[in-house]
Amino acid sequence: MFQKLSLLIFIFGITNTLQTPTDFKTEQLKHKRVKEAYQEKGADIKQLLKKNDIDSLSLFIRGFKAEETLELWGKNTYNEHYKLLTSYKVCWSPGNLGPKRKQGDYQVPEGFYIIDVFNPESKFHLSLGIDYPNSSDRILGSKQRLGGDIFIHGDCVSVGCIPITDECIKELYIFAVEAKQNGQLNIPVHLFPTRLTDEFITNYNYEDYMTYNHTSFWKNIKKGYDYFETHKTLPNITISDDGTYLFN
Repeated sequence: MFQKLSLLIFIFGITNTLQTPTDFKTEQLKHKRVKEAYQEKGADIKQLLKKNDIDSLSLFIRGFKAEETLELWGKNTYNEHYKLLTSYKVCWSPGNLGPKRKQGDYQVPEGFYIIDVFNPESKFHLSLGIDYPNSSDRILGSKQRLGGDIFIHGDCVSVGCIPITDECIKELYIFAVEAKQNGQLNIPVHLFPTRLTDEFITNYNYEDYMTYNHTSFWKNIKKGYDYFETHKTLPNITISDDGTYLFN
C-alpha cells in the first residue's frame, strides 16, 4: 500500500510539473533591475504596443553598424508582417565594418542570430546575449579562437558588444521578456554593416573604410536584408556546408 501511494505521489508530482511550466516573467521580476525597469518603462511599452494594435507580441531586432542604430520590430503572433516599433542609438561602436571572425578582433558580428541569454544581473545593467558564433561563423571564422559572449547591453562601453545605454536596455529587455513570456522561443537578431542598398554594394571601396574586402559576404547577407525590406516578414534561413547563408 505504501509503495502504491508513493508511486501515485510521484506521478502526480511529474504531472503537476508538466502542467505548470515556469513563468519566465515572474522569474525575471525577482531581480531588482528587471522589476525597476518594469516600474519605469512598463506603462510606456504597454501604450506603444496598444498604439500598434499588438496584443500577442513577437519581436525582431535589426542592427546597422555604420548608422549606429538598433531597430525593434514587432507584430502579433497571428499576423504575418512586422511593424517598426522604435529604434535605439548604439552609443559606442568598436571595430570596423565587416563580420567578426576571431576572438580579440573587437568586431561586432554580422549575420543572422537569435537571443539566447537573458542576464538580469549584468555588469552593464541588463543584457541580452546573441548566439555568436553561429554555424556560419564556425565555418568562416578562426579555427582556433572565435570568441563569444556578445551582448546587447546597457552602459556605453564595448569591445565587440552592442551598448545602447542603461535607459534603452531597460525598455528593450522588457520587450524581450514580454515576447518570451508570450511564447516566442527565438527572438531573431539580424546584424548588418550598414543598410545594404545596391548603391552601397556597387560603390563600396574597402580601402576607404580601412577594412578588408567583405563584398562577397555582404552580397550573401544582402539577400536576407532585401527579403525583409520587400516583405516585412522574415525569410527561412539555413547555412550551407561552406558557411553561406541560404534563404527561402
